[in-house]
Amino acid sequence: MPNASRPAIKVGISACLLGSPVRFNGGHKESRLCSETLAKHFEFVAVCPEVAIGLGTPREPIRLVGDPDSPRAVGTVHPELDVSEALTAYGKQIARELRDISGYILMQKSPSCGMERVKVYQANGHPIDGGGSGLFAHALMEARPDLPIEEDGRLNDPVLRENFLTRIFAYAEWQRLLEAGLTRKALVEFHSRHKYQLMATNPLQYKALGQMVATVGIKPLDEFAPIYFSRLMAALKTTASRGTHSNVLQHLSGYLKNDLCGDDKQELQRLISQYREGIVPLVVPMTLLKHHFRRHPDRYVASQVYMQPHPEDLSLRNGI
Repeated sequence: MPNASRPAIKVGISACLLGSPVRFNGGHKESRLCSETLAKHFEFVAVCPEVAIGLGTPREPIRLVGDPDSPRAVGTVHPELDVSEALTAYGKQIARELRDISGYILMQKSPSCGMERVKVYQANGHPIDGGGSGLFAHALMEARPDLPIEEDGRLNDPVLRENFLTRIFAYAEWQRLLEAGLTRKALVEFHSRHKYQLMATNPLQYKALGQMVATVGIKPLDEFAPIYFSRLMAALKTTASRGTHSNVLQHLSGYLKNDLCGDDKQELQRLISQYREGIVPLVVPMTLLKHHFRRHPDRYVASQVYMQPHPEDLSLRNGI
């Protein structure tokens, strides 16, 4: 977990989500989750691609038209205004320039910043079902496939929010390892700390990545590490279920089998079952587990990212 002595984790964000009046109508789309809650934990790097490429505020709105797989971004009043290449180029530029960010939050449904389901209009004036991606967002995601990226609207879902923020902190820890000079030992320890987090999100990749890390000495580290990290981030993108979380809780409780009395074991099992059945949130059995591990410390369990993958005051496990 980050502490006060570490530099702030940088996260890119659509400027309108922080309250900047950069939208086409001179307004904003401030997200209190971002501007108030998350701003306490991250150093936001605000970007508005439409302003950056020279469109004024207020301005003629743009929209996506044509093929949803490769749409154009044109003016709604003057379709001869075509900023497709400019938005794509700026997405690639930001991907290169902001190498030190650990995540990115995009404005949903935007023809520049929307990740998916952005309206793509056809010649008849109607949008096509399914939609496409904003051109800036598409270029950014293509250039930085491992970077945790999410839309503001999807962060209202507590499961997606917890998953996204968990990935940001994992990405930031990897960046710190690279900056310090990655070694095989550091990579193995990093993987070991993330084992139970992987088990919760993607049990199949948990096993596959474990087998991969066992071969860390075979390839040159500069070849091995990027492939490993890409697979790790893809695995962490899967959202954990109550079933997979319960499986991890059972594994962790196994470390206490020789320390707890019968009543304590029964209470812990009851809360894990209640969590699996949807009666209580994850924070309930986790709180009891942490209580028991404070009384009966285990060095390996204490090293696990799963025990606290993000700052406790974000209360992310209260809603899942």
